[in-house]
Amino acid sequence: MTNAFPFPFSIPRLGVIAALVRRDYLVQRSYRLAFVLDLFYGVINLLVFFFISQTFDDTSTQDLDGAPSYFAFASIGIAITIVLQAASGGLAHRIREEQLTGTLEALTAQPITTPELSFGLAAFQFGFGMLRAAFYLLLSALMFGVSFADTDWVGFITILIASGAALASIGVVLGAIVLVMKRGEVLTGAVTFAMGLVSGAYFPTDVLPSWLQALGSIMPTRFAFDGLRAAIFQGGGWGGDALALIVFALVGLPLGVWCFGRGLLHSRRAGTISQY
Repeated sequence: MTNAFPFPFSIPRLGVIAALVRRDYLVQRSYRLAFVLDLFYGVINLLVFFFISQTFDDTSTQDLDGAPSYFAFASIGIAITIVLQAASGGLAHRIREEQLTGTLEALTAQPITTPELSFGLAAFQFGFGMLRAAFYLLLSALMFGVSFADTDWVGFITILIASGAALASIGVVLGAIVLVMKRGEVLTGAVTFAMGLVSGAYFPTDVLPSWLQALGSIMPTRFAFDGLRAAIFQGGGWGGDALALIVFALVGLPLGVWCFGRGLLHSRRAGTISQY
């Protein structure tokens, strides 16, 4: 039976997570057109922001965290938002699909722990999101002239991984909400959009009202945006952001798994685990 009370935090078995990732990969691979359209949508998104940036071609870049242009600034926001959507919404999306296909109840009946179930269901979406983010950053350099000449690659990789871990903790909590609310994936989309908006995904946060600036300053997404821009455009200054993300992940992941376990327990007791 799935462990609904995962404290002390149990170490997930990599073989179990790998089996769930392989299953999700095979399902995703069977929908090749959806995969291509997903990548195409990302390219279109980059194009939209590139043309918007042409409007601000002669404006000052001093408030863009070291980015040489607005498009360079926004391209980092787009990449991290993709990771945010994958890490925060991936588990909620997978749970919703499991409910619709009737396989969630069968999964929870297996000898699998709560961390294994939550991480296993989210891992493929998260990994795919990381690859998409890297792909769009590469396109930004090759097609739109964003320079990575000053990039601290150790910082780049560190921030990207730490961001994924920190944001995954939010995703596990949102997955628990879907278990309880059933149509909670609407909430996950709203939360993801709001976090990116107030944290500086597409514009500097100093244009926001002061109360929204204060809210955005404590979001893990703010440290992800600032850290990645510092690593890419300044070649340093990302250490504090990486530390904040790691601390958030160390605290948030066990707490998120506990919430997920409580959501499973509630669904079992209410007899609603297979309902959608």
